[in-house]
Amino acid sequence: MKLPGLWLCLGFGSAASLSPSCLSAQFRRPGDFVLGGLFPFGKDTVNLTARSEPTLLLCERLFTDGLIWALGMRFAIDQINNSSSLLPGITLGYDMYDTCFEALVALQPSLLFLTRNGTRGIGVLCNYTEYQPRVTAVIGPHKSDLCLLTAKLFSSFLIPQISYGASSETLSNTELFPSFYRTVPSDKNLVEAVVLLLQQFGWNWVATLASDDEYGRGAQALFLSMAGTDNICIAFDGLIPTDLAEPSAKKQLEDTVRLINSTKVNVIVLFAFSLPAQALLEHSIRMGLGKKVWIGTEAWMLSDIAASIPDIQSIGTVLGFVMRTGTVPGFQEYVAELFSSVEQELFCQQSRELSRLGNAEELDTRCQQCDHVTLGDIWPMLRVTTVQPVHVAVYSVAHALHRALGCTSKSCPKTPIRSWQLLHFMNTLPFEVNGQSFRFDQSHSTNTGYKLIFWAWRDGTLTYLPVGNYDRSLYVRKSQIQFHTADQKEPTSECFRRCQPGQFRRIKGFNLCCYDCTDCSENTFWSSTDSTSCSPCPQHQWAPARSTRCHDRSERFLFWDEPLAVALVTLMALSAALSGATALLFLRHLQTPLVQASGGGRSLFALLWLVLLSLSCCLHVGRPSDGLCRLQQLSYALCLNGCFSTLVPKALEITLVTEFPRCAPRLLRWVTRGRAWLLVAASLLTQALLCFCHLRLGPDYLVADYQSLPREVLLVCGTQSWAAFSLLHGYNSCLAFACFLGTFMVQSPGHRYNVARGITFATLICFVVWIFFVVIFATLRTVLRAVTQICTILATSLGILASYFMPKCYIIVFRPDLNTGDYFQNPAEEEPREDEV
Repeated sequence: MKLPGLWLCLGFGSAASLSPSCLSAQFRRPGDFVLGGLFPFGKDTVNLTARSEPTLLLCERLFTDGLIWALGMRFAIDQINNSSSLLPGITLGYDMYDTCFEALVALQPSLLFLTRNGTRGIGVLCNYTEYQPRVTAVIGPHKSDLCLLTAKLFSSFLIPQISYGASSETLSNTELFPSFYRTVPSDKNLVEAVVLLLQQFGWNWVATLASDDEYGRGAQALFLSMAGTDNICIAFDGLIPTDLAEPSAKKQLEDTVRLINSTKVNVIVLFAFSLPAQALLEHSIRMGLGKKVWIGTEAWMLSDIAASIPDIQSIGTVLGFVMRTGTVPGFQEYVAELFSSVEQELFCQQSRELSRLGNAEELDTRCQQCDHVTLGDIWPMLRVTTVQPVHVAVYSVAHALHRALGCTSKSCPKTPIRSWQLLHFMNTLPFEVNGQSFRFDQSHSTNTGYKLIFWAWRDGTLTYLPVGNYDRSLYVRKSQIQFHTADQKEPTSECFRRCQPGQFRRIKGFNLCCYDCTDCSENTFWSSTDSTSCSPCPQHQWAPARSTRCHDRSERFLFWDEPLAVALVTLMALSAALSGATALLFLRHLQTPLVQASGGGRSLFALLWLVLLSLSCCLHVGRPSDGLCRLQQLSYALCLNGCFSTLVPKALEITLVTEFPRCAPRLLRWVTRGRAWLLVAASLLTQALLCFCHLRLGPDYLVADYQSLPREVLLVCGTQSWAAFSLLHGYNSCLAFACFLGTFMVQSPGHRYNVARGITFATLICFVVWIFFVVIFATLRTVLRAVTQICTILATSLGILASYFMPKCYIIVFRPDLNTGDYFQNPAEEEPREDEV
């Protein structure tokens, strides 16, 4: 509706065109208990002829809303005064003032409300328990920044103040504002709803803008805090200037639109009142921002100022939350009857007399422009402006007063009540208005929930279409929302994709909440959706790549049933069988020259130790233990020493005969026949002592290796002391080296068997095997370490058999004609050669 004109930003029409009414006299009325009212009539003495048309429209809307809210308060008080059950016999009065949306203007009537009843002064007391201010409670103001100022004043005197529009979360602090209440939800509830909406559509890359005032800054700060904890990334956050007349305002808006465009976001969250929102939307359309999803609030979504912007449909999709309120039955009829009455002279005369009783001229607050408003001017806004919060605010005071006075349904005692006495009842007891129950929560707010509104355009006409509800949980009817995309489905606005189980977030770029999803590596697992890294598995567990949990490691060692172990055990049995068969063969031909020349019974003794050496391979197969680990090296060293100790007398015998012929006759008796066994026993005893030292200095022990294999724990025998290891095996090395030195240069006549050659090759093979064994054994940390030891044992055993005993077996079996005393003459029976000078 196009209005004919303005009266100082407030009035509709001019004095010449309309007959003045007495509506301005309807905002003051005496009573037993007076309620103060603060409403944005928007009184402004500035010449508005130079202002833009949208600014004038805003003034019209602000004035209309303020007037309707004030009439809503008057309607509620008239209902209560006419009620027979609520405050019967008690008359409520009211005293309403203009805030003009200005802090200084709102402060003046607030100070007036604090003055002692019947005076114009504020008492300075140490104890205000018996202090009686001019008003019992205050209704309003509407804006949060005005309430932050006035609430401090009223809380100092514990005067109940009930706002019908201030939603700032700062006002939820009941320690700072103990007497402040509001009949609207806190911005915290609104922001929770917005965050849930973003999550439901999967939008995690958004921009947020707010008007540079208490409402905008507070709501945006809450949104930034909640978004950060709910995996919503903020591409850009900024403030919109509220004073659009400032020279820098236009540039600031242009920079804001340019920065939003550079972020490539498809969703913008806007916390602002109608005029800053209008300025931003106009610049977005002019600068070609493109179609976006705009998530708004009641502060601008329901405003005809924003909806009337040219080409507003080009901004994209508009969704937002508005407070869920009910209707006030009879209010429209009440307003129509009031406007009819204020045109009657008798009614006006009575109203002016009542107004004069309340000293109406104290602050010069007569709303002269109200006298030029007609019912037609405000009728369209009666269906849009929310009156219920004002209505509930008045009733909350009335019910608290009813209980504080101790009223019954028929009468109320005429006892004085102080304002602070109402607080207890307002904090604890619910009250009912038009069949609906209300109660102030711990933050002194009423939370009736929100409706999700969609701007639906039908043939160029805007309709506010409800598409969802929020009351601690969000429900959205997505099928009713037609987005601006080609398929009318929700657009994507993501800086990252939701990581799948088993993936962690790897930060990318300059924005900390933008990331790629990366698979967890082996032996790490995904612990939670918000993980920026994978958690390592405990030492005794493992995990495959992209795992969500860890699994217990299986044990790894050389199992009896695995093919390699079967092959080695087979080879061990073959080696033991060959050694045993050779021993039986030597036993059968014990008295032959060949066996006697090889050592006789000592050869059988050596073969028995070779059998035990081969069988010791079993200690390396199966699950190891500390005991088995100790036995492994001991058995190898002792069995090998048992074999080498029988070769030492024969090597010494050959050395004496060939290298020291002059000393041979007197020394040979110590290395031949029965005394040779003393050398064998001494060698074994020495090796036994070294085994004991090995056990004392640092025996091998069981090691659980969790590093070498990805999925298993490797059980191996670890070397505790390499010094003890060297001492244990060094003695056998010395024996072998002594045998090698005494035999490798010995020459025999062509018609005789060279016994020394067998000893030389046997010790040489052992040296080669040991070199490979030490190198491999010291570096391996796998199950092959046990395999290496088994192969070393078998190579040593088979090497001695092949080089020392097999040639003799061949002669015994296939060439018995060579098994003669002449061919196998014992070196001790030969005549020692004289040393050549």
